[in-house]
Amino acid sequence: MVRTQPPEGFVGWSQTGYEKLQNAQPEPLTSHFKVTHAMLLNVISRPGDAFTAMRHLLEDNHEPRARQLRHIRRAIAIYRALRTAGVVEELPEPDAEGRRVRVVGDLQLDFALNQPLSPFALAAVDLLDKEAPQYPMDVLSVLEATLDDPRPVLQAQQKKARGEAVAAMKAEGIEYEERMTLLEDVTYPKPLDELLHAALETYRRGHPWVEDAPLSPKSVARDMFEKSMTFVEYVGHYGLARSEGLVLRYLADAYRALRQTVPDEAKTEELVDVEEWLGELVRQVDSSLLDEWEALAAGAGAGDEPERPSLDATPTAVTANPRAFRVLVRNALFRRVELAALHRFHELGELDADAGWDADAWREALTPYFAEHGHDGIGTGPDARGPQLFFVTAEPERWLVRQVLEDPAGDRDWAITAEIDLATSDEQGTPAVWVTGVEPLGG
Repeated sequence: MVRTQPPEGFVGWSQTGYEKLQNAQPEPLTSHFKVTHAMLLNVISRPGDAFTAMRHLLEDNHEPRARQLRHIRRAIAIYRALRTAGVVEELPEPDAEGRRVRVVGDLQLDFALNQPLSPFALAAVDLLDKEAPQYPMDVLSVLEATLDDPRPVLQAQQKKARGEAVAAMKAEGIEYEERMTLLEDVTYPKPLDELLHAALETYRRGHPWVEDAPLSPKSVARDMFEKSMTFVEYVGHYGLARSEGLVLRYLADAYRALRQTVPDEAKTEELVDVEEWLGELVRQVDSSLLDEWEALAAGAGAGDEPERPSLDATPTAVTANPRAFRVLVRNALFRRVELAALHRFHELGELDADAGWDADAWREALTPYFAEHGHDGIGTGPDARGPQLFFVTAEPERWLVRQVLEDPAGDRDWAITAEIDLATSDEQGTPAVWVTGVEPLGG
């Protein structure tokens, strides 16, 4: 006999279940109340006396008195750090909205400190040289060091780094026991590791409340940018198909930190390019992440429910943000520069076979270049990937682009040229690159 199935979501309860619920000891509630920089900034930004509001928040709750005192001490320490860093300032007289303290006026409207070490990151950015070619990537590394670790990504990076190290050591004839010893020191990339830890030790002397905050230098967003990879290419490169959501969430957090933590005066044109690139990359993969966050950041009125983006909504056209699209195109061209520098003609052929540029075509085109400039004659450092070597001629339906190659002599007399189909780029969410030439400038 086939019984009728209950409705979906139906939960059946027996008398025994009811009696257990009635007689069992209730589960204790655990408080997760925590004082953060974002909390203080939000309270300070509201109309009224921030000190009175924070006192009410810290004392009129169900926390034990000992824990309340710890929260109060932490709030005082965070406030002093914000004032020392110049993020907030006290007013001699209350303003028209009753504020006795306010966020300084020259910070961007959406400025926020969302991580325990965000104030340290704000101070660490001042240690960097704004004129250095690697400044945008170093700023990104400072912020990434304050974010939670995406462990599957770091494990995949370490696994790949050790695999490459083993291959290199075998090629050099290093014995197995020595290889295993050397392999213990190979880990995932940690940019600015020594600089940031030394700076944090100095910072902690005046800000003891950061003693328990972990600093974790790593390179995920920076690694993706420097490898000139799309999201799909990066996930495939490290075998992260099962962790796509985690990678995307991490990149969204990195974008929010870059946009909200770094003051406008610390942002160079190149750093803004990186910010636009990172935001557009996340949006093209899953626009709901940024759309919902930006809707909340826009500030719904008191009591209003923020409008949530439709699950059916598609990302905006990738060409709608010309600045971000330019960086995406530049990265796509520089990806080919990096593969050419490594003589990976097979991978180049996989990228451009449809345009008639298979592995043999790439090898044939680059042979005269390497004969002229040497086997290792293509630079891939910060200067080589800079905007000064990338040129765009914009037409209504396409872009004509040229990526100049950095050679040891500094002649810069060779380039990769390509056409970018704008309509196809919008359809696929990434630049549609059609390579047209690899040749000396002037033909």
